[in-house]
Amino acid sequence: MAEKLIAPSMLAADFGNLQRDTEMVNNSDADWFHIDVMDGHFVPNISYGMPVIQAIKKHATKPLDVHLMIEKPERYIEEFAKVGADIITVHYESTVHLHRTLTQIEDAGCKAGVVLNLTTPVSVLEDILPKCFMVLIMSINPGFGGQKFETITYDKVRKLRKMIDERGLDTRIEIDGGVTDKNIKQLVDAGADTFVAGSHVFRSNDQTKTIADLKALANS
Repeated sequence: MAEKLIAPSMLAADFGNLQRDTEMVNNSDADWFHIDVMDGHFVPNISYGMPVIQAIKKHATKPLDVHLMIEKPERYIEEFAKVGADIITVHYESTVHLHRTLTQIEDAGCKAGVVLNLTTPVSVLEDILPKCFMVLIMSINPGFGGQKFETITYDKVRKLRKMIDERGLDTRIEIDGGVTDKNIKQLVDAGADTFVAGSHVFRSNDQTKTIADLKALANS
């Protein structure tokens, strides 16, 4: 299986010290920056947009994994690519013409992925899976950081891993929401390989060590 990747969620960073926190991720064992964009419509919260992503990109030395929790994401794909997104994931539930939106992401020079809400079954991906660089499975209800991990995620990951393996694809499986040192190994065993960690990293006393511990656990 692919190397297990850690993507700290910048939603949990200290926005008064954004450069400092960006450089912490640069200097850590993390692989990507996870960037949560919320519009207050698709999810009941507003996070940040292009200027903040641009500010992170200015100092980031690792790829930006941009997760669009917004309605009609197709309106802004080119803008997010311009400000520095390397990977763009859109919610299955947020766009009517998913294939077209993923093509748009690829045409903008980014890797394309699909996100599934907590109760959306993986079976909806059957026809689109070959086009996905990654599938992000929400292990919480999207919109707020710091939520408790929902255990129904394990079964979804197992089903998705089976779908990917049966088709001989190398699509990554990313988990977002409540990932900690207590559940990352079980998620790896279920078939996930990419992990978003927000509160668990940024609320810890030693953020660099917390990232290193997650990475070591996932790859052990």
